[in-house]
Amino acid sequence: MTRIIDLNSDMGESFGNYKIGQDDEVIKYITSSNIACGFHAGDPNVMRYTVKLAKENNVAIGAHPGFPDLQGFGRRKMDIPPEEIKNLITYQIGALQAIAKAEGMSLQHVKPHGAFYNTIVNDKKLGQAVVEAILEINKDLILVGLANSKIINIALKSGLKIAREAFADREYNFDGTLVKRSIPGAVISDPGVIAKRVIKMINQQKVETIDGKIIDLQFDTICLHGDNKNALNVIKAIRKILTEEKIEIAPLHKFIN
Repeated sequence: MTRIIDLNSDMGESFGNYKIGQDDEVIKYITSSNIACGFHAGDPNVMRYTVKLAKENNVAIGAHPGFPDLQGFGRRKMDIPPEEIKNLITYQIGALQAIAKAEGMSLQHVKPHGAFYNTIVNDKKLGQAVVEAILEINKDLILVGLANSKIINIALKSGLKIAREAFADREYNFDGTLVKRSIPGAVISDPGVIAKRVIKMINQQKVETIDGKIIDLQFDTICLHGDNKNALNVIKAIRKILTEEKIEIAPLHKFIN
């Protein structure tokens, strides 16, 4: 059976005079981009530049909304009620949607960022708020969420399109969640190790956890973090091995119905 995989990366996370990531290079190797919407990172100028960059490279675009935490890069959990979360999501998607329209593009997906992403993995009320916000904006948008998480089930029950996500450079816990970045070894940096891990994940639909256990992992898209120091080499290695293994690489809208 032919395997099709989307490669996504978080982008547009620079702001003002601060440059984060290697967007101009990373964009050449991915099929979907998650563009920051100004709350955890990004600003209107960066958002527009990133949309143009994606258009030039024929890469699909999606909103990457986060907690309103610029100083903490959206990686600190915040206690925000569901109704407010719904409004935050709507605001951020709307901002990127307007810029995309101005550039003759449309949004493919929505992928929450950082602590927000991890919070809705198990929080049903906040997850439902996210799903409702997306459905009210555009029912054809695809929600990208952690494979095997509650947010995926919530979205499916609500009729929202979903893409299950796996992480090439992050270690997993036994319950399928990601190991916290503060724990040593949580982030993998060796391109060769990551590339071989990705192929094994795709072929076996399983992943080895940080404590050596094996868990099931069915997924549609793989996240490649563009802000890691070795990001470009990692992405090149993954792209190369996928091509060698004859695994088709395509944006989500090509195979998510």
